Amino acid sequence: MAFFDLKFDEGAGIDGETGDYGPYFQSNRAEIYQTVAKHLIEMGRAYPCFCSEEELEKIREQQLAENVNTGYYGKWAVHRDLTLEEVQKHLENNESFVIRFKSMGNPEDNFEIDDAIRGRLSMQVNFQDIVLLKANGIPTYHFAHVVDDHLMKVTHVVRGEEWLSTLPIHYELFTTLGWDLPVYCHTAHLMKIDNGVKRKLSKRKDPELGLEYYMKLGYHPAAVREYLMTILNSNFEEWRIQNPDSNIEDFPFSLDKMSNSGALFDLDKLNDISKNVLAKIPAEEIYDFLLKWAREYKNEIVELLTEYKDSVIKLLSVGRNLDKPRKDLVYCEQIFEFINYFFDDYFEIVDKYPENINEEEAKKILKAYLETYDHNDDQTQWFEKIKVIATENGYAAKPKDFKKNPDMYKGHVGDVSTVIRIAIVGKSSSPDLWEIQQIMGENKVRERVQKLI
Repeated sequence: MAFFDLKFDEGAGIDGETGDYGPYFQSNRAEIYQTVAKHLIEMGRAYPCFCSEEELEKIREQQLAENVNTGYYGKWAVHRDLTLEEVQKHLENNESFVIRFKSMGNPEDNFEIDDAIRGRLSMQVNFQDIVLLKANGIPTYHFAHVVDDHLMKVTHVVRGEEWLSTLPIHYELFTTLGWDLPVYCHTAHLMKIDNGVKRKLSKRKDPELGLEYYMKLGYHPAAVREYLMTILNSNFEEWRIQNPDSNIEDFPFSLDKMSNSGALFDLDKLNDISKNVLAKIPAEEIYDFLLKWAREYKNEIVELLTEYKDSVIKLLSVGRNLDKPRKDLVYCEQIFEFINYFFDDYFEIVDKYPENINEEEAKKILKAYLETYDHNDDQTQWFEKIKVIATENGYAAKPKDFKKNPDMYKGHVGDVSTVIRIAIVGKSSSPDLWEIQQIMGENKVRERVQKLI
């Protein structure tokens, strides 16, 4: 949560507890749970159960054989009505026990409750005598939720839809204790399209469900938060279009704009959002983030990033200060792949020459380039020289000229500049080549071209 710049107002943290409603560590709240359990026993709404695991398994097998609901209820709740004397006898035998809730629910009855995301719900009442305190005195989730959230004055409980089936238990516990219910908000599962079929994201199958996935690849926290907000509230994207430069904290988040049918998780969309977010972050900040990520996940490039800090910042800046800035940067792993041509140890020829240019023709173009290359040329002078090389070697000075009369030319100036680009950055497309050369320096440019020749 710290990595993604998400801070909670109160609770148990690495540095201890923060807030006025502690203790927050469950292990320090044993007496509180036991006090409430004792209160429920005094009310006649809780009791000790001495059933062993083997006995509970036998009950379950009988229920399955009779094709009825499994669980501890009704005639199956064998210790529900023990007398005090019987309880005392079990205790004297040092038998292990749990404390169970004595439900008054009738499985024929329903109750209604409002969910802030799903609206009005009608559900079967709870009729199970669920465990409140385990044999070691530790509460179950059901009991801890009700006790803690009441005493800590929790107003909203936001949790996944897999907890909907437990709502009747919590409803009965709250009402039995005479406490106000919090507002429940059951979120939908995250979904994805897999081979054309929509399914739930799975911890086992989908690494993108874990936050470590984004940390290892080096997604910027601001990009991940921006993307998650598009999933969380259906009106966020519309708000972002109207407020392109506003802080995400200014967005009026609302529960009724959350999906109740399963939001679709889309990594391509995350990447698009990441490009837009990073386009607004200064290159110096991206460099700092890249270096921090490298120290954690790609230590072998830390020295390079540190030694060539100024050059890396300049590379990250290419094409970003235009009216329509380039949006090439997505996450750290990709960012380094995007600029690694600058470092000789990582430089490699990735793309092929255009189809109309063979090895010999390419060498001819590159030799002409070296003969005319002047590192002091401005961008216009530099490109004019490439045009001259193109025309002298039978290529059209403009792509549109070649398009009009393809039989008159070998190709066009774009093919010639692609050959030069491949020699210098190893790829057929890149940010502005003249700017890249200015950052690289004349020696490196000449060495790259000469090496390919």
